Amino acid sequence: MPSGSAFPPEEPAGKPPDSDLTASMLVGYRSIGLGLWGSCLRFAGMPLEKLALFMNSSQVSGSGQLGQALKLTFADGFFGPFKVVGRASMIAWFFQYSAMGLVFQGVDIALSSALGVSRVQYGAQLMKPIDKNARSQSADEVARTVAKTSAAPLLAGTIESCIANRAEVQRYFGLQKFSELPPASNALARAAGPAFVANAARNAVMSSTSFVLTPLVYKNFFPQEKKSQTSLFWFGLGMNIFVGNVIAINLQALWGRSLDHLAGPAGRIDYRATISDGLKKEGMAAFITPSKWISRVLMNAPAQGTLPWFYNEVLPMGEGPVRALAAKFG
Repeated sequence: MPSGSAFPPEEPAGKPPDSDLTASMLVGYRSIGLGLWGSCLRFAGMPLEKLALFMNSSQVSGSGQLGQALKLTFADGFFGPFKVVGRASMIAWFFQYSAMGLVFQGVDIALSSALGVSRVQYGAQLMKPIDKNARSQSADEVARTVAKTSAAPLLAGTIESCIANRAEVQRYFGLQKFSELPPASNALARAAGPAFVANAARNAVMSSTSFVLTPLVYKNFFPQEKKSQTSLFWFGLGMNIFVGNVIAINLQALWGRSLDHLAGPAGRIDYRATISDGLKKEGMAAFITPSKWISRVLMNAPAQGTLPWFYNEVLPMGEGPVRALAAKFG
């Protein structure tokens, strides 16, 4: 069943829980599946990604920004966008999407256990009506739940950026120009890649949208009589497009403009100067316009917006053999 979250379903009542080995192997299987799905879609969508990157940079401005971005995207021919994809990008895409679900799931499980609160609801749980007779949470329980649901996507977004940001910068500039960037100040900065903070903030927003807001809002506010696999699928895409990406587009633009600032005369990342310069020259249009938002949606929604469907509809088909394999070793 498609859902707004990439969490493994809890065991139904009355059914014994999976052994630690089985649970670990299922998590590994799902993570690998998510990595393969995400990396394939990202490679196929490279023209859309390059278009979005140019749309959210200072290399386009004024009127006709979409046309300017298209010319830059296909400056090296129709297959030009694919030429900037190196081995590092393919590896980063795989680990980016596999780690996204793995980290959030692990953090959700660990913090829920440590703080004594329930895990984020998902899958079949979202279809059940709200229990009006359930005990109300105390202020302390609410605080612990909020702390957990805030920390999980923040950590997931940060770790995702640790894996993917450097490769994203490489794709933005191309292999040659990337190698000519000013050197990082230390080994940690070199490994994380430039404009890391803006990248991590964007990923945290998207992780929060997919893994927290979508299941929370759908479970508690979507009309019960209209809940179905189809409505959840489209609701998840809608949250990705109209909530997550509306916020993320500003951070995406800050990331792109900061990289242009780095490659320019300044030779360094300076978020305050980047924001000030963008607002002075173009106002809010420097960070969000309809065309910037559309380009961002085209790049992000096909991969991230379909992950819940892929996780809940496709991956379960292979879980039987994984359980059988775990039983042999168990």
